[in-house]
Amino acid sequence: MRNYSENIIVKMTFQFALEIMEFSETLRDKKRFAFADQVLRSGCSVGANVREAQGAESKADFIHKMKVAQKEAEETEYWLELCDFSSYPKPGKLLSDIESILKVINKIVSTSKKGSK
Repeated sequence: MRNYSENIIVKMTFQFALEIMEFSETLRDKKRFAFADQVLRSGCSVGANVREAQGAESKADFIHKMKVAQKEAEETEYWLELCDFSSYPKPGKLLSDIESILKVINKIVSTSKKGSK
């Protein structure tokens, strides 16, 4: 594994993916298979897209990949909110984690856009 110790968003999204994997297992244990799959896919996709952005071929490519990560984070937030407001297992701190991730990604995208003008 490459050393991303200085890259906050890569670290945040990697840790988040690990926690999403555990939450997905909790949903599976409660026989909430469709939600488990959705949460796992979108939640892990955030970090995968952030990681992919690190090897972007241009600033425009970087921004595009980060915006895809942003969309995946927003979808993940949606699924977690549904769990939180239903009788499903509660996502706990995952909701605040995804909110923090979204803030960082939004800042990265807006800063990157300013620098490309």
